[in-house]
Amino acid sequence: MSVPNPRSGNQPARRGRWERFKVTRPFSPQDLAGLWGSILGVVALALVLGWALDMKGGVVIVAAIPFISSWFDSRRILFQFDAAGVRVADVLLPWNDVTQFVVATPESGEHVLIGVRLRQGATVPAGTGVRPAHPAMPAPLHVAVQRDKFDLDKMLTKARKYAPSHVQVVVAEPTGERVAS
Repeated sequence: MSVPNPRSGNQPARRGRWERFKVTRPFSPQDLAGLWGSILGVVALALVLGWALDMKGGVVIVAAIPFISSWFDSRRILFQFDAAGVRVADVLLPWNDVTQFVVATPESGEHVLIGVRLRQGATVPAGTGVRPAHPAMPAPLHVAVQRDKFDLDKMLTKARKYAPSHVQVVVAEPTGERVAS
């Protein structure tokens, strides 16, 4: 069931894990090794528990699948926004701290930079790593994503639908900035 969302006009608000915008990094051998290692570990644990406690091992496997999937997915996410807020690499931000998404496409390179501008007075949570400044990116908190993984039109559509109305998507170009449309 949908309920009206006062923050995004009169469109119904659908709140769910699948309704988000995210950009992931490519698969790495380290991530795949971690995924398969955790799967093998859970299967081994299920076998040991089944043997030692005369317990059904399938219960352990079924219970562990969501945790393994969530862990693997979170390792690959570079940028995401959904009903809960915004995630830039490992930094989680509430919607009320975010004022703009900034997109920069440096001429040299195969990456697009996606950044977040925070409201005045908002700070990045303590203990989070912030990338060094990039000359093409005016936002202090940003990530670099592969060009083929990023779709500005999709980001705009999702931002209009799910982001609060005060959040803008801005394109930073060498000649200046413009609000994306």
